[in-house]
Amino acid sequence: MSSIKSFLTSVKFQTMSLFHKVTMLIFGGLNFALLLSAVGAAVGERVEYDYYKYHPMPEITNWMTQIAKDHPDVVTIVDYGQTYEKRTISLLKIGLNSEAKKKAIWMDCGIHAREWIAPAFCQYFVKQILQTYKTDPKMEKMMMNMDFYVTPVLNVDGYMYSWQDNTTRLWRKNMSPGPSGCNCNGTDLNRNFNANWGTIGVSFDCCSNTFCGSSPISETEAQAVTYFVGSRKEDFLCFFTIHSYGQLLLVPYGHPNFTAPNYNELIEVGLAAADEIKKVHGTHYTVGTPPDVLYANSGSSRDWARQQGIPFSYTFELRDNGTFGFELPEDQIKPSCEEAYEGALYIITYAHDKTFSGAMNTAATALWTMLLAVGVTTSTTLM
Repeated sequence: MSSIKSFLTSVKFQTMSLFHKVTMLIFGGLNFALLLSAVGAAVGERVEYDYYKYHPMPEITNWMTQIAKDHPDVVTIVDYGQTYEKRTISLLKIGLNSEAKKKAIWMDCGIHAREWIAPAFCQYFVKQILQTYKTDPKMEKMMMNMDFYVTPVLNVDGYMYSWQDNTTRLWRKNMSPGPSGCNCNGTDLNRNFNANWGTIGVSFDCCSNTFCGSSPISETEAQAVTYFVGSRKEDFLCFFTIHSYGQLLLVPYGHPNFTAPNYNELIEVGLAAADEIKKVHGTHYTVGTPPDVLYANSGSSRDWARQQGIPFSYTFELRDNGTFGFELPEDQIKPSCEEAYEGALYIITYAHDKTFSGAMNTAATALWTMLLAVGVTTSTTLM
């Protein structure tokens, strides 16, 4: 009797054990499937890029790749140079396909490593024009007529060095070694361009923040811009180089003995752009040449671009006026970018309309002249 009872207990236990195992497998499998589904959803749902924080170089590089992937019809990545430390210098080329010959807009940010708000602005600018052209006929037309070449970080080596720790945060120059006998690294890239190079507002002390290099365009980063822009200089209407700080719109030239041939127009357009900037958050921008509103300098990319014949060449010095200086808090990224965007957009629109409306008027005038000539000829023949 006890053996039968023991047998029945064993069968019952094994049956319950089997039921428990099957139940666990079923519900465990369902839970596992749900887990896989949740993981898949998390992977598929990309984290939104935060345009209102400062990003290290790897994140900016990944952002560029994603922007090109998200907008393959209008965005391509162009590698156009190398830094001293053999890192690639890349830009985003943005524009709609057109069979007609197009003009171009240049914008570079981060030529000075410590000016972190500048790369933040370039990223914001790209976001804005890519969002706007789909709903704004004017922006769509400008992207049909012009290509935008935007370099988020020109001085890649220096920018990465400025992220290393608190002791390197205010690094300005690139990372090339100084001349023989000098123990300091770095050249100020915005004193290295071939525009009255080495004549004023520079230092030949290789340890100085304004060391202009051993010769004009001695630095690979300056060479990259010089070749890329210079080889197609007739295409460019605007050359913007973005800096901080001071809330300034600087026009050529940095040398007090030289005046841009279209100085009056540059000032007039700059003042109108400053008005647009002020409308956004009330921020005042001062407009003028560096000797007039800041300090004299030579070898800047802005001056070089104007000497190449690019008509609208400006340096934007973004926020602020010195309270935080180069260490602008992240809560000021958004307003700083919003206002500067309106200023840049005004200049771009002005240059576009002057070029393309003028071309249309010229064509219309030529056509009208031809029609009048035909009419006169016909009238004379009939008489």
